[in-house]
Amino acid sequence: MIEINLLPGANKKSRRTTGLSFGSLASDAGSKVKDPYLLAAVAAVLVAAVAIGSMFFTQSARTSDLTERERQAVQDSTRYVAVLRERRAAEAQRDSILRQVQIIKAIDGDRFVWPHILDEVSRALPPFTWLKSIQQLANTLPPAQPVPADSTSTAAPAPTPPVRFRVIGNTVDIQALTRFMKLLEASPFVENVQLARSDLVVLDGKEVTEFQLDADYERPDPAVISTVPVSLSVR
Repeated sequence: MIEINLLPGANKKSRRTTGLSFGSLASDAGSKVKDPYLLAAVAAVLVAAVAIGSMFFTQSARTSDLTERERQAVQDSTRYVAVLRERRAAEAQRDSILRQVQIIKAIDGDRFVWPHILDEVSRALPPFTWLKSIQQLANTLPPAQPVPADSTSTAAPAPTPPVRFRVIGNTVDIQALTRFMKLLEASPFVENVQLARSDLVVLDGKEVTEFQLDADYERPDPAVISTVPVSLSVR
């Protein structure tokens, strides 16, 4: 039997407008989901998503910082390359000047050898004694040892041949000759004073002693040498 409702609005219930409640939905979902493994999996996914997001933002910030530091380093390198080039040029010029100064010192150290020898012989010469000649026995003067630029170097300087010289003179007193040798030996510039020969000769009708002394020039300790400036007055 077929029934037809000729009053369609007679059996309809009154409709009420209701709002969407997330809390009720969550409680309904919680009441429906009873599996603990599923809850653990969902929680793990949420934690992993938060961790990945945090790591992404952290690495992005670190990458930006490193990129900025690299850019700054490249700029500094470009800016300081000229400074480093000038520094190397200045160091090369300094080393060249130091070598030239050492050469000048070596030449200057040998320039006053004979003035020192003549001054010491003149100072030690006793009364009633006169000289006939002073001559050098060595062929060349020994080079002065330059002071190394590196003060920490402990290498010993190479030995240099001594300056050997000979003094020939006459004296009327043999004791004056002995005193002359002692005074020369006491000099800081003379060492190894030896009497090569001593003969009696007649000079202007008088008997005198002709002697020949051989000695070496000694480089004195710098502490016993005093230097003074030389000034010339210009008129």
